[in-house]
Amino acid sequence: MEIEMETEMEASAKLYEAYNELHGLAQEFQTPFDAPAVLVVGHQTDGKSALVEALMGFQFNHVGGGTKTRRPITLHMKYRPDCELPLCRLVSDSDPAVAQIMSLEEIQAYIEAENMRLENEACQFSAKEIIIRIEYKYCPNLTIIDTPGLIAPAPGKKSRTLQSQARAVEALVRAKMQHKEFIILCLEDSSDWSNATTRRVVMQIDVELSRTVIVSTKLDTKIPQFARSSDVEVFLRPPTCTLDGCILGDSPFFTSVPSGRVGTGRDSIYKSNEEFKKAISSREVEDIASLEEKLGRPLSKEERNRIGISSLKTFLEELLLKRYMDNVPLIVPLLEKEYRSATRKLHEVNQEISNLDELKLKEKGRSFHDALLTKLSLLLKGTVVAPPDKFGETLQDERSNGGAFTGSDGLQVPCKMMPNAGMRLYGGAQYHRAMAEFRLVVGNTKCPPITREEIVNACGVEDIHDGTNYSRTACVIAVAKARDTFEPFLHQLGSRLLHILKRLLPISVYLLQKDGEYLSGHSVFLRRVETAFINFAESTERTCRDKCMEDLMSTTRYVTWSIHNKNRPGLRQFLDSFTSADQTQSVHQEQSLGSAGNDNNKHEQSKADPKVNHPSLQNDSNSGLHTMDTRLADILDSTLWNRKLAPSSERIVYALVQQIFHGIKEHFLASSELKFNCFLLMPVVDKLPAMLREDLESAFEDDLDSVFDITHLRHSLGQRKRDLEIELKRIQRLKVKFRQINDQLSGHQLRRMRISSS
Repeated sequence: MEIEMETEMEASAKLYEAYNELHGLAQEFQTPFDAPAVLVVGHQTDGKSALVEALMGFQFNHVGGGTKTRRPITLHMKYRPDCELPLCRLVSDSDPAVAQIMSLEEIQAYIEAENMRLENEACQFSAKEIIIRIEYKYCPNLTIIDTPGLIAPAPGKKSRTLQSQARAVEALVRAKMQHKEFIILCLEDSSDWSNATTRRVVMQIDVELSRTVIVSTKLDTKIPQFARSSDVEVFLRPPTCTLDGCILGDSPFFTSVPSGRVGTGRDSIYKSNEEFKKAISSREVEDIASLEEKLGRPLSKEERNRIGISSLKTFLEELLLKRYMDNVPLIVPLLEKEYRSATRKLHEVNQEISNLDELKLKEKGRSFHDALLTKLSLLLKGTVVAPPDKFGETLQDERSNGGAFTGSDGLQVPCKMMPNAGMRLYGGAQYHRAMAEFRLVVGNTKCPPITREEIVNACGVEDIHDGTNYSRTACVIAVAKARDTFEPFLHQLGSRLLHILKRLLPISVYLLQKDGEYLSGHSVFLRRVETAFINFAESTERTCRDKCMEDLMSTTRYVTWSIHNKNRPGLRQFLDSFTSADQTQSVHQEQSLGSAGNDNNKHEQSKADPKVNHPSLQNDSNSGLHTMDTRLADILDSTLWNRKLAPSSERIVYALVQQIFHGIKEHFLASSELKFNCFLLMPVVDKLPAMLREDLESAFEDDLDSVFDITHLRHSLGQRKRDLEIELKRIQRLKVKFRQINDQLSGHQLRRMRISSS
């Protein structure tokens, strides 16, 4: 029987050792498997670090109020009966294969120094674990990961720094909880189970709490708060409606850790870790006695098994051992798979090293050039290969990232007025939507308001007379308004389309990676291609915008009526109605002034003028000539000789300005769209390939090493090869270990079955 127990302990020791190495391998090489471990999660001042120290039986950590733990601390604890004092090894951050033996004081100083260093950095937390291996006669066989304490900051602008830290800590803890193999130790410092402070975060990952152990800390401070025994009953056995889920162990654990530090200083309470362990045991006895006194009855065995550090330690060790044994048969196939993957990667690295010659690198570069251009062309023509949720932009996103079309009033066209505004587009479809929005915005742009002061100031003085020329006045106002209105639209269109073209490159890179045509490891070459593409896009957009600017300047510098007067029938109708009104008013004035004189001289005129006998001829001739003279005199008086701005003159100027502005707008809209299509879009199709090829060949001729950075690449590939070789050796060693452990556990189980059957 003793031999069998020794064999069992030996198998367990090998099992823990193998899993510790497996956990280190997963952390070091980011391999896809993880060893079972206990992940401690709780808020600040919940007593996380103190609980971990109590489970281990000695103090080593940086504990206290506020944020102390700023890096996760992984503790690989191993029971070793001959170790009277803790034997600690700190795994090196730079070389995980090196583990330095350190005293508890040195480890505590190291953790405090790391916390202080991170506290002074911009990002005050790090996901990289501090790994410590511990062997001790009072240490359970556990792997525990102590995480930074969650923060519950106050709302408001004054707490922005703390709110940012809270988000960083929660993201770090959530990432750790994603590991399905981890058992989550959820700490709650509350006497009311309806307050799910830490469970709120844990249940976002482990919804049913199926791999979560809940621990109520600081039991010694909560017992005095209960006034009735029924409150204690509810606290020890919370109803299912309050504590949802199927938690591990079926009900919470309750612990107390005595305060005070181990040391020889004035502030130290315990002189040794032995005294600290005795205080933990005494605290458990006192808690049980206090609970029984409050309840008025002795605790049942089931309830006692939930009180104290020792009960929690036994439960976690048994649970973790069961997880270890259950997972052993699954680990070997995972190691086999990872071994094949690492072998394949090593073969690829060796292949890349052998391809580091000039001819092969040049051929690689040319092939990448051709593949990139193919993807760019595909994106412009239209494709659904790239996922829209990752690379597409809605119209609102596009406006935020590439700029919006806004007029002088600062208003934007509502997104709902644009077709496909809510769709996430890229490539040619996004280019077409941006151009359609440009047409809609510019096409609906009205001429800015014209004031009387602007009309009078535009009249000025001619170089040969001081009369007014309202046609010139209208031209001066119209071209100034048009230039100020349309020039910003030109810059906005260039910025928007340039943004769309620049987005083509990362989407093309994604398509190349998807099709296995991407040049991984050649970052210098890829940066050169990216720089050449962006420079081409920016220079092409600038050239195209300059062409459009020249066209706008010419259209707003000299008014050509055949271009600017597009809506001549509308203007004629307006002026005809205006002239008819003036003519009617003039005739009424003549009739009222001349009616008396005509009556007195009527008889005499009939004798002297034979036309009196023909009234129709007389009326037609006289009224026509008289009205024409009157109208001419009125026009000259109101437009040429009179500086007082009459309503009729104001309306004429306004009509002419509107007409000229409309003509400029139509010409600007048509020419801008045509030029951007011809001098921005088309060069991507027909000029970019030649430019990229010319840049590539020129670089090949000048210095191939500067293009591919062959020296650095050869060094990095060599380092990658060495890392893969080390990883393969470690995986092979672990495969042998786990296979032996699996065979040993299977044989032990078979012997037990035979004994039970006999």
